[in-house]
Amino acid sequence: MSQSTHETEIKLAVKDTRSARRLLREAGFVVSRPRVFEENTVFDTPQQILRNSSSLLRIRQAGRVTTITYKGVPEPGNYKSREELELKIDNAAAMLAIVERLGFRGVFRYEKYRTEFRQPRRAGIAMLDETPLGVYLELEGTPHWIDRTARRLGFQAADYITASYARVYLDWCAANGRTPGDMTFT
Repeated sequence: MSQSTHETEIKLAVKDTRSARRLLREAGFVVSRPRVFEENTVFDTPQQILRNSSSLLRIRQAGRVTTITYKGVPEPGNYKSREELELKIDNAAAMLAIVERLGFRGVFRYEKYRTEFRQPRRAGIAMLDETPLGVYLELEGTPHWIDRTARRLGFQAADYITASYARVYLDWCAANGRTPGDMTFT
């Protein structure tokens, strides 16, 4: 079944997994989805039509669940807010073949471990992402919930990261004199 939403989120860089878990626990969060390894492939045309429009097409394998996701153009502002269309797929190989037959190619792969957290009786979600570049908290919810939760965790608006993991990776490569490739653990 497909799911259409309008997501609003930010990322926050944190020191390490242990301190991030402690912050979340002290703010009343509990694990709602256990830690899972994710492999993500971003697709685009040879002309980079999606990248040039700031849209995204991704296939994600997270444990035994595979999804295809389209993300629309982000709205300007203090949060990353945009349309998200997502569909669980039963046959990843067939979906990959369909995407490639439509003229898309895998242009960037990134990996992470993700644990999801929720506060009882609250609508937002906090995700702990362990990436090859470091550890991030991703807060997804209403702008009010994001601001309140970020403050409760000890962060302020100046700490908000609205860039994609691809952009974070490219900036890291530029700052460290590395040639960009894929953001993977190996």
